[in-house]
Amino acid sequence: MRKFVIASKNKGKIKEIEEILKGLPFEVVSMEEVGITEDIEEDGNTFEENALIKARRVHAVSGEMVMADDSGLEVDFLNGAPGIFSSRFAGEGASDKDRNDKLLSILEGVPFEQRKARFVCVIAVILPGGEEFTVRGTFEGYIDFEPKGDNGFGYDPLFFVPEYNMTSAQMEPSKKHEISHRGKALKLMVEELKKRLDL
Repeated sequence: MRKFVIASKNKGKIKEIEEILKGLPFEVVSMEEVGITEDIEEDGNTFEENALIKARRVHAVSGEMVMADDSGLEVDFLNGAPGIFSSRFAGEGASDKDRNDKLLSILEGVPFEQRKARFVCVIAVILPGGEEFTVRGTFEGYIDFEPKGDNGFGYDPLFFVPEYNMTSAQMEPSKKHEISHRGKALKLMVEELKKRLDL
């Protein structure tokens, strides 16, 4: 069975991808399982560039089909920040709580209707012959005034989804996967893979 290498060390993310790829003729493996343990520097200016940097590096070393993703939070009031710097927003080594606290303090006094935001996930795939493609999924919402919910991670406790009247950290994981930025991008990736590889 053809290996499909995920350019990530995040076990939760790999498990989620495995579930979505169920039924396709791939063996899903992490980059560590093919011997790549380095931290790949993401120095691109967009989610697309960062995802491709990771995918190309892992493909160059493994020679296998590779998928990499880059994701983050864009807040309209902050002109799209933190964006590609979402995980480094409160400095190196900061916790999820530190990042959420920083975001809340910057948005203090900003009314709800001006707190529009979205999660973005871009997936880059390199096929066995070296052909590349990217897909993008988005998840629209607002930044709430305080964290709510224990499911999820990162900015999920602050990300309020009006249609469901809750934050993404209050959602059942199965519901969140269905409507989230990563869920949407993974579905688009599967459609592309089926098309391009004639599956």
